[in-house]
Amino acid sequence: MELRQLSYFVTVAEELHFGRAADRLHIVQSAVSQQVQRLERELGAALFDRSPRHVRLTGAGERLLPEARAVLAAAERARSAVRERAGLRLGTSTGLGEHLDRVLGDVAALAPGTAVQLVSAPARERLEQVADGRLDAAFVRSLEPAPGVRILRLGEDPLVAALPAAHPLAREPELALADLAGLQLCLTARRNNPVLVDLVVGACHSAGFEPLPGPVSGSLQDTLATIGAGSPPLWTVVYAAHARVLLSPRIAFRPFRAPGLALPIGLAVRSGHPPAVVDVLLKALTTLATGSDHES
Repeated sequence: MELRQLSYFVTVAEELHFGRAADRLHIVQSAVSQQVQRLERELGAALFDRSPRHVRLTGAGERLLPEARAVLAAAERARSAVRERAGLRLGTSTGLGEHLDRVLGDVAALAPGTAVQLVSAPARERLEQVADGRLDAAFVRSLEPAPGVRILRLGEDPLVAALPAAHPLAREPELALADLAGLQLCLTARRNNPVLVDLVVGACHSAGFEPLPGPVSGSLQDTLATIGAGSPPLWTVVYAAHARVLLSPRIAFRPFRAPGLALPIGLAVRSGHPPAVVDVLLKALTTLATGSDHES
């Protein structure tokens, strides 16, 4: 039994799709299938119920999954124990804006010479990498618990509306959500950021309207460029700290009228005893939390 086989098995078990698992692992699908089949032959049991329409864990697969995760986590801890490093591996989220610069500056001041490696990955992958030791910590925008991870609440991250600078609403100092009911909403697919999408769509419903779906772009930069064109009038939401570094004459960023929109901010660290370098990060975040707002 190889660690690679266990890693491939866990990835397929999480995706329940060999193609998506191969994409996550950055290898071809046939290699994933071959390694899983070899593991099944060695164990003498089928781990997945495969059909043209679905992939499901068998009873044996369900029993193996927590054990496989434990083995992989132990292997990463062993590698970390002998790896000489004084750096901080930090998972980041989109829209950190100016606050990330402040945190990194505080880390440099508190622990000169500490190398910081920033890792951008989807939220679920960030949590997995913290749990198995590939990351020392990661910023997250949800406080939902995850296996092997503690999430420390840092505060809340306010959202602002982004709309065409030429639109009449852009002259308002702040907006009620209902003011935007006639504009199309450009929002990422829910699978990419369910917490954000649920917050915005739910707030629109509470304000008495169903948001008009607008075009979905592959990146925030593309979305803002589309909004800046002004026709048809579109809007989206942006984290306030990020908006402050996204200066554009064609886009207006306006806060929402109280109580506004905000997402909780957390720092994910490994359960038990996180690496000592995390203490430096926590001290830097204490400095951040005493400021006028919070970011993750």
